[in-house]
Amino acid sequence: MKELSTSSAEYDTVNSLNVTTFKKGNEAASSGRNKLQKWLNTNMRIEMTDGRILIGIFLCTDQGRNVILGSCSEYLKSDDEDEPRFLGLAMVPGHHIVSICFDEPAI
Repeated sequence: MKELSTSSAEYDTVNSLNVTTFKKGNEAASSGRNKLQKWLNTNMRIEMTDGRILIGIFLCTDQGRNVILGSCSEYLKSDDEDEPRFLGLAMVPGHHIVSICFDEPAI
């Protein structure tokens, strides 16, 4: 998995995109949009501020850095419970995200 930290410029660029405001000829927006499209439907691991880890399929994001994961499972911080809790479709608030990792898409 490739890690994408919330402090990186790449994360800020990706999560501050507004798909409805893309203008033709804007190379920076096109680059960010292409990156997002590559990540669609790939497995993503999100670590949250309270220590929980969510693993699911990346479906979308918005300007608020919120992320939607499909087929999501939650892993708790405690070592006692290795069994994940299945959440299904989950919205992760951007301000609770510490780090994001994702599987590289197959070439």
